[in-house]
Amino acid sequence: MSRIVGYDLARAIAIFGMVLVNFKVVMGASSAGPDWLVTLSGWVDGRAAAIFVTLAGIGVSLIAGAPGIGAAADRTARARRLLSRRAMFLLVVGLCLVPVWPADILHFYGVYIGLALCVLGAPTRRLLTLALGLTMGFMLLLLLFDYERGWDWSTLEYSGFWTPGGMLRHILFNGFHPVIPWLAFLLVGMAVGRQDLRQKSVRKRVFWTGASIAALAEAASRALSATLTRPGDPARIELVEALFGVAPMPPTLLYMFAAGGTACAMIAICVGLGERWHGTRWMKSLVSTGQLALTLYVAHVILGMGVLEALGRLEQQTLPFSLTAAAIFCVLSVVFASIWRTRFARGPLEAAMRALTDLR
Repeated sequence: MSRIVGYDLARAIAIFGMVLVNFKVVMGASSAGPDWLVTLSGWVDGRAAAIFVTLAGIGVSLIAGAPGIGAAADRTARARRLLSRRAMFLLVVGLCLVPVWPADILHFYGVYIGLALCVLGAPTRRLLTLALGLTMGFMLLLLLFDYERGWDWSTLEYSGFWTPGGMLRHILFNGFHPVIPWLAFLLVGMAVGRQDLRQKSVRKRVFWTGASIAALAEAASRALSATLTRPGDPARIELVEALFGVAPMPPTLLYMFAAGGTACAMIAICVGLGERWHGTRWMKSLVSTGQLALTLYVAHVILGMGVLEALGRLEQQTLPFSLTAAAIFCVLSVVFASIWRTRFARGPLEAAMRALTDLR
């Protein structure tokens, strides 16, 4: 099957969004700007990462040879071995990145893929049922356990991460992208990956389903917040926002629906754009960027944040400055990816992962 370049386009957009979010968080700039810009940039929080994880699920299905794609019968066993190696690679790279970037998503990514091996051949309906179960299960855990355990919200530091109990709690329940419920995004991606989005009718169905779910979740969040909050009662406002908001922490029911729906709609749009503009210069540049997503993700931490720290501009910055810095990094990423792909088939880290994990 020919490569669907729209997936690479979506991956590039997800990387851009994650750079924007991570730069403003590390600079403490999330609310240091005009209200309209704070609101607009705040919408990206958790959405870009959700697209990234959903695309991972699509990749898992494509590698596994999902029903309808015409893979050989023994491909699932080979895919299981390949994916288990890649999961371990991402887990190790991510854990190595944690001391520098505590909000790393790669080690979560590795755990998601490792767990996905348990349902690699499951029917699509079961994948979606499990995704819903994880989402609902988190709400139960939120009521039973202390979500704030280990956190210092003023510095976003997590104590005890390197202890067995702390790491398990962080990865499964109250980290930046906990398995419960974030694995649901990957499972939804696996379900989407079993559809042929090159067909316009399939793209439209995925888009409208995702967009409708996201819109309903956003509307429900606003309605519940307006109904249940009381002016002058900050404790109640905080509780309502935690339970019925669409912010990524904690990743409650309405956030998961809003972010998951947005991810599906955005991926469908990107596949459509890829089909329409395939071969154009700007599309090639963005596709190349998406194909170097792993390298660019690590680079935005090591190089992007490293340069800002060297310049003394990594903390206590304004939102406009953080967005400008993110935009500059994204433009340089597109230029770098375009040049690199004219000489090499894969990015540096992508090539390393292939060399260490591909079956021989």
